[in-house]
Amino acid sequence: MNEPHHGAGAGPGDAHFAVFPDREDAAAVARSFARPGTRTLPHASGRPWLVGSWHDDEIVTARAGSAAVAVVGCCPADAARLHRHAARMRDLTRLDVLARTLPGSHHLVAALDGRLRVQGTASGLRLVFHARIAGVHVAATSADVLAAALGADPDPRQVAVRLLWPVPHPLAEAPLWPGITAVSPHDALFVAADGRSVRHARWWTPPEPVRTLADGAADVRAALTEAVDARTRQGGVVSCDLSGGLDSTSLCFLAARSPAKVVASTWPGRDPADTDLHWARLAARSLPEVEHVVWDADASPLVYQDLLGIDDLLDEPTIGVMDRSRVLHHLPGMAERGSRLHLTGIGGDHVAWCSEAYYHRLARTRPLFALRQLRGFKALWQWPLGAMGRALADTRPYGTWLADASRSLRDPLPATAITSLGWGMPPRLFDWVTPEAREMAVGALREAAESAVPLHPDRGLHADLEQVHSCTRIIRQWDRMAARAGVPMASPFLDDRVMEACFAVRPEDRVTPWQYKPLLTAAMRGIVPDACLRRTTKAAASMDAANGLREHRGDLLALWEDSRLERLGLVDGEALRRLAQRPSTPGLHHGILYPTIAAEVWLRGLARATPAPS
Repeated sequence: MNEPHHGAGAGPGDAHFAVFPDREDAAAVARSFARPGTRTLPHASGRPWLVGSWHDDEIVTARAGSAAVAVVGCCPADAARLHRHAARMRDLTRLDVLARTLPGSHHLVAALDGRLRVQGTASGLRLVFHARIAGVHVAATSADVLAAALGADPDPRQVAVRLLWPVPHPLAEAPLWPGITAVSPHDALFVAADGRSVRHARWWTPPEPVRTLADGAADVRAALTEAVDARTRQGGVVSCDLSGGLDSTSLCFLAARSPAKVVASTWPGRDPADTDLHWARLAARSLPEVEHVVWDADASPLVYQDLLGIDDLLDEPTIGVMDRSRVLHHLPGMAERGSRLHLTGIGGDHVAWCSEAYYHRLARTRPLFALRQLRGFKALWQWPLGAMGRALADTRPYGTWLADASRSLRDPLPATAITSLGWGMPPRLFDWVTPEAREMAVGALREAAESAVPLHPDRGLHADLEQVHSCTRIIRQWDRMAARAGVPMASPFLDDRVMEACFAVRPEDRVTPWQYKPLLTAAMRGIVPDACLRRTTKAAASMDAANGLREHRGDLLALWEDSRLERLGLVDGEALRRLAQRPSTPGLHHGILYPTIAAEVWLRGLARATPAPS
């Protein structure tokens, strides 16, 4: 069988593991998961419970009688608190209370009388998968570990689905290998004492969005403060992105109030119209104790850089490979300055702001108010009136929308108003995807449509949750890359408690055409200087993407030589090679190549895996 490519090995911040029932046959399976450097946390019986990689400051455990609890990742809870919960635990579902209150970002694992509970985060940043191996159900934090144990090869149908742009819910959750099941971020996995039966049960539901801006801002401030404190309270040196945007600026000011020494990192944009550096320096002037490092804009890697050399451990294709070099480039410099952890503002766009699709419901419940707001959005985004009308009149259930999408995969991209006010962006496939791959994707879409339910009945909250999940599926891979590079990353906006505090605020107070990120602005008032809170723009990296496409077309051409996707019959390699020679082709600036590149890079990474003895 094949084992995943481990590259340079795990570093701090890269906790990953598999979970085993307390049975002798499970212990035999667990032995096959052991690798040089892996650690084992035993059951009370001495049999393996968790097998994987983690550092001492990434795990907290407690035992009480036949109950045991482990929290793995970033969590400031101490063993005494976990012990109190373990001592009171008569049923594993009782842990819902703990799961809904713990700050940070982590996996939660529990055992009681031989039964298991395993869960990740509601944001999807930490996931859970399971598979039946030698008759025993094994859970793991990444799917590739289970695939290696099964000796499974990727399912071409699932690879074809990942060529969709974008991959809609629920298809994005499916693992790439047969025999492996993903657990929804909102569910926990329960494994029976016999190790042979499992079930999923909902542990998280989003809060009702009923709080006013004035009431909700205090909760957002408290949750974000606690999230930053969970990473900085140990002191030492931490680094932060300081892009000049409101998200990273907020984290910098919160981190500066902690015991840690803070190093702020700014990458100026190449675009002369980019004002990020101005806003970053404005913030830095109010942070005298923070070391501010401004990098050379021309030294910043472009999009598409170093695609041929990626050998990171990935358990699914991710469009994050396009920006991998940009994300990691400054981390060695932060390590030289002593940083033990790098904070990013990623996720602020997804939780502090929200989808305009909420106005689909508000147009029916508060029509006069919604009409006034929609007129503002029309002017702001230059939405055509006809497209807005069609989107607002569309009452199709989610399953019907998904089934209809399967019939329009080759259609032109829809108007932005339709995607912004509806269930989301309907997926598309492009000319280089073969008819065979299209048939696979159509079949998967139609099969999913038969039973698909949205993440929430409200189109706005569905869109928000789907965007969070799409974001975290990229960030979880970047986190592994950063840990391997020597400075782990953290994104406090994507902690569950922060997400909940934001989602509890009324959508009309979170997204409005008249103000930029009003919720975060209100939450940070008194912490971030008013001058920094006045920014109403956000820089785009469109120039870096366009330049990267031109400068790295040779790498793209090499990527499609002996293409793995072409071998599987999923793409027309010749069409992709022609496209690589014409990087200025209209439409490529939309990023429509990203999913195809991601799948190709992922398949090449699998090919680097070292065969293990059977």
